[in-house]
Amino acid sequence: MATEVTTTDSQEYKFYPLNFGALHFSVKASNDAHIALTATAENKPPKYEIFLGGWGNSKSSIRKNNEEPDKVIADTPKILNGSEERSFWIKWGGGFIGVGKQGEEKPFMSWQDEESLNVSFYGVRTGWGATGVWTIEAPPAASPGWKLDGPTSGPVQWVHASNGQIPPNALPGGFDATNEQLYVARAEHNGALIPGKLVPSHGVVYVAWGGVENPKENYEVLCNCSGTWVKANQGEIPVGALSSGHTEDGEPLFIGRGQHDGSVTVGKVQPSHSVCYIPYGGEEVP
Repeated sequence: MATEVTTTDSQEYKFYPLNFGALHFSVKASNDAHIALTATAENKPPKYEIFLGGWGNSKSSIRKNNEEPDKVIADTPKILNGSEERSFWIKWGGGFIGVGKQGEEKPFMSWQDEESLNVSFYGVRTGWGATGVWTIEAPPAASPGWKLDGPTSGPVQWVHASNGQIPPNALPGGFDATNEQLYVARAEHNGALIPGKLVPSHGVVYVAWGGVENPKENYEVLCNCSGTWVKANQGEIPVGALSSGHTEDGEPLFIGRGQHDGSVTVGKVQPSHSVCYIPYGGEEVP
């Protein structure tokens, strides 16, 4: 169920709990619709702030911990309208934060932080002469998509292996179309460290990159982990998701999986692309 919020011309945020790495909302305001992402229900660091329609409804920006200059400033003329709802999304995870318009996959503002903040609340406000009417969409339920328990014994770790080896307490991640058990793994490829699937009978880990399924004989396997698989879509990153690699440009990647051709296949979630890529049948499948 959506949350309806009305904000006055005020510097005070109205805070609400958040259990997902994305926020979808609509707002009707003439200018300066502000969103805070925080660890507590208070307007204090550590936090991110997104300012939509600032500078007389001509620019938008991303700010961290009240620090200026802002991390990103984008020209966004007339992005808000006091008589008409405008819809947006914000996604974050592993230090990446992106802001986009509903219906558009690519963010019009994004920034890669060197650290990853723990976001448990969001706040909304309007200022600089503006009032606002907000509709905050309910996030997906934080429940398992498919449950495959993994064994635990000591701290979670990535264990080096090769040629189809399965280290003790490896985390099962799904199954192939032949019903063979797959495991959560990762491997280096072209300067990236990419989550993917270990197929023991093939003796390799497959990672999705460049439109194809790339086999890797040397890899790491996720062990001692009994994680919960949480349903998500459009690149959303659930709170507590394990950052498990990076692109060649340094963007964090996360473990994901999807159903395809009778399989449940492990792959990579790339927040800036709003998708989970899985390696399957020789291809990189979004």
